[in-house]
Amino acid sequence: MTRVAIGCSDYPALEARIAAHAAGGEIRFPTRFRPKRADELIGGKLHFIVKHMLVARAEILRFDDRSDGRVDIVCVAQLECLHPQPRRAHQGWRYLNDADAPKDVDNASGVGELPPDLYRELAELSLI
Repeated sequence: MTRVAIGCSDYPALEARIAAHAAGGEIRFPTRFRPKRADELIGGKLHFIVKHMLVARAEILRFDDRSDGRVDIVCVAQLECLHPQPRRAHQGWRYLNDADAPKDVDNASGVGELPPDLYRELAELSLI
């Protein structure tokens, strides 16, 4: 599942927002409607788009109904950095096939420790 990280200018801004809104190791993202494939999404990942690039993801724990009729997507409040992958912005969320999901960053090589802007530029040049 993909979601645009509105108002986040880069990966560190998204990471700071997640940390600021986390409660008990979880973070909630409100949405208007429960996904039809909600059962198969539990244990899957919510991918975040920042500046037209998939940059991070968090594990989906469950979907909780709210008293106002909306639904919370409840995720683990820890981001996994990804190889940036171009993605068009959209409203709300979209399903993402496993085959289209970006790969994890290989931290053993040290590439994952690069500053996010430099990492994105190198990925756009197909150098990493």
